[in-house]
Amino acid sequence: MQSTLRKKLLDAFTEHEGEFLSGQYLADLMGCSRTAVWKHIEDLRNEGFELEAVRRKGYRIIQKPEHVSANEIRLGLKTSLIGQQIHYKESVDSTQKVAHRLGMENALEGTVVIADEQIGGKGRMDRRWHSPKHTGIWMSVILRPQIPLSMAPQLTLLTAVAVAQAIVENTGLEPQIKWPNDLLVNGKKVTGILTELQAEADRINSVIIGIGINVNQAVTDFPEGLRAVATSLSIEKGELINRASLIQTIFLKLEKLYLLYLETGFHPIKLLWESYAISIGKTITARTLTGNITGKALGINDDGVLKIEDKNGVVHSIYSADIELG
Repeated sequence: MQSTLRKKLLDAFTEHEGEFLSGQYLADLMGCSRTAVWKHIEDLRNEGFELEAVRRKGYRIIQKPEHVSANEIRLGLKTSLIGQQIHYKESVDSTQKVAHRLGMENALEGTVVIADEQIGGKGRMDRRWHSPKHTGIWMSVILRPQIPLSMAPQLTLLTAVAVAQAIVENTGLEPQIKWPNDLLVNGKKVTGILTELQAEADRINSVIIGIGINVNQAVTDFPEGLRAVATSLSIEKGELINRASLIQTIFLKLEKLYLLYLETGFHPIKLLWESYAISIGKTITARTLTGNITGKALGINDDGVLKIEDKNGVVHSIYSADIELG
């Protein structure tokens, strides 16, 4: 009940950005007393929102807090699916684990788990993902697409495009995608994407998409062993990035691409993905479980499978691998 009232309050401030809203208007809209409205306003102030209150005019939000909270993300959110349900945690072992539990409990499609810190964040092949407090975006999104199991990996590529588009829009930086799940800026990794399934033999129950983005780390925030290969958007931009604003943009881009995908299939996503791809036309090495394949990256097919042409002209289909450039 409280979360529903809070959502109505934030939706009202979003719709009337910069305007004063009277206590009576908000009480009628939320279906509660003016005293209850005042309590919600005070809760927002305690979270770091700066609100102006003027007699006979009402309330308006002047400034949002610098930290990320579910309320800050909801304020100004323009989606109808992604992020309508947000589970925010100060610290978790892994947002993927929380999202898996919520997925099993029939959480609505578009539900998002966000944490300010992950103790046990992980990437592909159970590699540890460094997720310190107050610096990055660590979140998992629950989707429930009615698609064959074999098509699920396409959602990793779709998510990479959405995050790349959001980074461009919010920072002006030019990310590149390294198949299948990494985003690089100036050759260093800023984003990893992990897609996991909850499925039966013949159907998908849910797809859990984990997204980790290095946003406001300084060089010293990275372990020494990562400094040569990892970076943050802030390091590359030279200024701090508003994490809540970037999250909102990711949600919007992801929702638009996801709905396009469900309507038209993977082909338009493929074209967008290739426009960001760092490896097409270059020599790469794919390190697979059965051995290494070196050759020219030709791109991806309509299933999202990477194609590599070796020195003998043989074209190999790569379904899962670590990719090394050069």
